[in-house]
Amino acid sequence: KNLSYVKGIIIGEISDINEYNLDIIFKLKLKGIIVEGLLTWFEKEFHRIPTNIIHNKYQLIEKLKSTEDTYQLRTKRLGDLIVSFILLIITSPLFIMIGILIFIEDRGPILYTQIRTGKDGAIFKLTKLRTMVINAEKNGPEWSKKNDSRVTKTGLILRKLRIDELPQLVSVIIGDMSLIGPRPERPSINNDLAKLIPFYNLRHKVKPGLSGWAQVNYPYGSSIS
Repeated sequence: KNLSYVKGIIIGEISDINEYNLDIIFKLKLKGIIVEGLLTWFEKEFHRIPTNIIHNKYQLIEKLKSTEDTYQLRTKRLGDLIVSFILLIITSPLFIMIGILIFIEDRGPILYTQIRTGKDGAIFKLTKLRTMVINAEKNGPEWSKKNDSRVTKTGLILRKLRIDELPQLVSVIIGDMSLIGPRPERPSINNDLAKLIPFYNLRHKVKPGLSGWAQVNYPYGSSIS
């Protein structure tokens, strides 16, 4: 048959492959047809993998990378340190100006510290420039909402520009975080998300990041969706 119009084949389920169609797949592969699993194709096309197409952990094996001490990890760590120090030096005058604006608005503290979950479930303190009113979470941890009345005027600008995250460069230097990785969340919220999102805790196999896929593609998180 003429397969000139076929660019590739996506295999949805490994269980669908049998002795008969495996031979066909091999022949198509030798003809130059792209053959990919559904997870690999989805990741390449949409830069994410929906959890509803993951049926077991075995499907994720090829996606996992070693977290042991390797040349790549040491290089990444060195890059984290160099970039973080440079950014801290460059933005230090900005910190002073922002700190004054935060204090003038409500005479409250400039920095805000939260407990977050890091690599392998380790707990660490994450520091941000304060963007909310004092005692914003007096009733317990909760996500920021759209048009959240707790956000200060200065905080609104800081959030739009993502400048409030800059103090976390210190966490990167200490080693609790990396520049790129899944954003760390509070333990109580992590527990809730782990009950709702399949394989959620796998995110704790790597260091959390100052920025990541979600920050590039979405605004401030306000819900599980």
